[in-house]
Amino acid sequence: MVAFRSLWLLLPRRVRQLPADLAAVVALVIATNIAVLVPVIRETPLRVPIGLAFVLFVPGYAFIAALFPEADETPASATESTPPDGRTIVDDSDPDGWDDSIPSRPGIDGIERVALSFGLSIAIVPLIGLVLNFTPWGIRLVPIVVSVSVFTLGSTVVAAERRRELPVDERFQVPYREWYIAGRTELLEPDTRADAALNVLLAISVVLAVGSVGYAVMGPADGEQFSAIYLLTEDDDGELVADDYPTEFIQGESQELIVGIDNHEHKTTEYTVVVLEQDVEVVENETATSDGDTNTTVNKTVVRDQRELDRFSTTIAHNESWTHEYTLEPTMTGESQRIVWLLFPDGDVPAEPAMGDTEYAVHLWVSVSDS
Repeated sequence: MVAFRSLWLLLPRRVRQLPADLAAVVALVIATNIAVLVPVIRETPLRVPIGLAFVLFVPGYAFIAALFPEADETPASATESTPPDGRTIVDDSDPDGWDDSIPSRPGIDGIERVALSFGLSIAIVPLIGLVLNFTPWGIRLVPIVVSVSVFTLGSTVVAAERRRELPVDERFQVPYREWYIAGRTELLEPDTRADAALNVLLAISVVLAVGSVGYAVMGPADGEQFSAIYLLTEDDDGELVADDYPTEFIQGESQELIVGIDNHEHKTTEYTVVVLEQDVEVVENETATSDGDTNTTVNKTVVRDQRELDRFSTTIAHNESWTHEYTLEPTMTGESQRIVWLLFPDGDVPAEPAMGDTEYAVHLWVSVSDS
């Protein structure tokens, strides 16, 4: 405790005097950045509730706090009150004695503040994403988190400074202590036994509801676990695109392409990629319908020869992507050569891998000449 107090005193005075609600905003911004950027923590379900609060509530709340630093009602003295038209009455005994020189400071109440916080957050975050779309960083996770964090912290600084400029009794404050006293009295000091039983049932219902929602949000569904492998190339602007693949080769010549892997297995997974080179023949078969009148042509792919070109491994965290610059150099010649990339999660690779051994595969048709 002494060490914590010593560290607390090392902080600047303005930081120590930060209002409790704005300090909670800063703490949530820091927690969100840790949950997103720290490798160990970002794999846990903790990032889901923190991320939702960060996106849907915090930016709007900080912005509203900067716009409305005052409380919902300006406290009146014993000889002052505020009429509907915004002027201040100096003497309650004289209803005609309005003083136009002292304007009132109307604010917003707690319900309006919360509602506007949600609404503005839903508007602010897409606008930040729209601006990022025209920057070199683009709409990606890290730029979005950093940009929203900068906006939120900037609004928090403005809100704190504007509150300091107001008299203490006019500043907005979240009534934590009043809520705590009222809740404690209601739960621990009920008027009747019936109220006590209802309080117990209410507490059990809240715990069950929170547990159910938390499990539904943070518990992954069985059908959503999958991986993906794909091929990309780099265009003239340096962007990765799924187009313009190299298809014409000369034996001994190599060309570059990009192999990409996505992990949606809800866990950190070790992947092994096996690259096969196949000499393929496409055979046309005619089949007849049940009435014997109509014939249908079906193409059948026959692998005449197969060689393993390469294999490599990598480990990817959940919900992350990985790209690898691969140098492709076929060794067989012919016009019907197929290069296959087989993806095996958890490193479970058969002794002689084939396309039927995994559900994750991608292939490229190439033509290889000997000169």
